[in-house]
Amino acid sequence: MRVLIVGGGVLGTMHALRALERGHGVVHLEREAEARGASVRNFGLIWVSGREPGPDLELALRARRDWERLAADVPALGFRGNGSLTVLRTPAEVRVAEDFVACPDAAERGTKLLDAAEARALNPALRGEMRAALWCERDAAVEPRTAQPALRAHLARTGRYTWLPGREVRDVGEGWVRDDTGERHGADLVILCPGAALGGLVGELRPNLLVRRVRLQMMQTDSLDEPLPTSVADADSMRYYPGYRGASLDELNASEPQPEVAAENGMQLLMVQRIHNGLTIGDTHEYAEPFAFDVHEDPYEHLKQRTEELLGRPLPRIIRRWAGVYAQTEDKSRIVHREQVLPGVWLVTGPGGRGMTGSPAIATDTWQELGA
Repeated sequence: MRVLIVGGGVLGTMHALRALERGHGVVHLEREAEARGASVRNFGLIWVSGREPGPDLELALRARRDWERLAADVPALGFRGNGSLTVLRTPAEVRVAEDFVACPDAAERGTKLLDAAEARALNPALRGEMRAALWCERDAAVEPRTAQPALRAHLARTGRYTWLPGREVRDVGEGWVRDDTGERHGADLVILCPGAALGGLVGELRPNLLVRRVRLQMMQTDSLDEPLPTSVADADSMRYYPGYRGASLDELNASEPQPEVAAENGMQLLMVQRIHNGLTIGDTHEYAEPFAFDVHEDPYEHLKQRTEELLGRPLPRIIRRWAGVYAQTEDKSRIVHREQVLPGVWLVTGPGGRGMTGSPAIATDTWQELGA
């Protein structure tokens, strides 16, 4: 079978990988020279800890195993099973974590509650105020800026993969697409993975798509002069991720509301050290379009202050700031929007903030649904 994948982000690339594993040939089109959307503007976190019990957690655990297996063949992914520590600084935050580790799925997530000394033994860089920390052994990380090129190099070695960057698809029909050079590409199957590019062709194919766009801000520091052995989160991540919902979280929100800047910008602190030793730090969440073309400084100041409190030291120089946009399905019963929009043409988008985490398993599920 000849398969056409449209979209060079991590979701499109994983669909190409799964097609090749099934013995198909793949032509992979991307409108930019390289993917430039949420697939590279993220933490590279494979995040299991806060996923909602049920299909969301099950998908994250499958994907986590897939990433580790894939890294054995593609070391350039930069995969490391570094786990994460969510730093807790108040009794109310600790109560949320206590309820979380008492859940039946705690062992699947690899979670346990550590005291401050145990947490610092895992991550000595955390010298700031800490009452306890929530450890999640299953959390991991890859390098988002290099993962897609590394995967494509791996796919190319099959001899059945063709990468065509700088090709924006303008038209699609049963068994073909036409790009902006006028070239028509034939295929037995077309899979559209447009990320947050939901206008243009996607808007024509599906004008009332129940997928929204979400904007976030992040930053990266210069090299930190010591290892940060785990990924790090603050307790605001427990307010964000649905796996923590419950009476103790309701009490935390009532008794210790977020600072105004954090609440207004839908903020949590996530931090991971890159292979070159710099720190990627974020993030914010903005849902109301049209999005601003510039970035707001107050959230960065909040993130910088919170990070320095956790590390107990000044941050290295900030060398990059950026905004990104991802697509998120509005149907709460669905992890991703997957739909046949024309005979032999499938649209897969809207995984939200789980795209980097879940893409290997999402692509597997697509191929299982297609039965191809």
